[in-house]
Amino acid sequence: MTAKILLIEDNLHIQKANKKALAMQGYHVLEAGTITKGQELLLNEQPDLIILDVMLPDGSGLDLCEEIRRDSNIPILFLSGLKEDAEIVEGFESGGDVYLTKPYGLNVLVKNVESLLNRSRDVPDTLVKGQLVLSIISKSVTFADKDLNIKSGKEFDVLLYLAKREGKLVAAKQIYEQVWGHYMLKDDAAVRNIIPQIRKKLEITGYTITTEHGKGYMFERG
Repeated sequence: MTAKILLIEDNLHIQKANKKALAMQGYHVLEAGTITKGQELLLNEQPDLIILDVMLPDGSGLDLCEEIRRDSNIPILFLSGLKEDAEIVEGFESGGDVYLTKPYGLNVLVKNVESLLNRSRDVPDTLVKGQLVLSIISKSVTFADKDLNIKSGKEFDVLLYLAKREGKLVAAKQIYEQVWGHYMLKDDAAVRNIIPQIRKKLEITGYTITTEHGKGYMFERG
């Protein structure tokens, strides 16, 4: 079945170019120039993936992403002219899966869309480690039925990636490229900053994420 992509972008030139590149790969592209129109299409069309501009005429794509993440695990790819590290991190913290800065190559956009769609297919519902349960659909984590308050999509994705590799040392570069969905072009700040947040929330579980300086991270019993 043809994947349905919702493209929320107010720049008509970018919108047209993105639609053409994606349509050439066989995707069905829905277009919106505002958050309001995007919300309408999201509700009525139930797309498989969202490409979302950060700055839109009637509000912030970051706020829309947070709203969507309350109910849905649909892949979200941000497009933005905002390029500072703090702005990119904010995009991930709002629940985005990929953050592309403008200008970008259309081939890069297409490959990221393909990667996100592949990752979202055939995913098991849960990962269970004793009383620690990671619900993949809702991106929530409980221990003995207590919610661990993992609210950031990237916190969940990093924890899930490491938990699947329990007892194995995983390099920051590998985590970044698998979770964020593109090459780590700078340092490992995004991974390095998110690990302590996850580790604190795991304190009651008997599990932790250990750090081996310069080599990576390991999910294991504390």
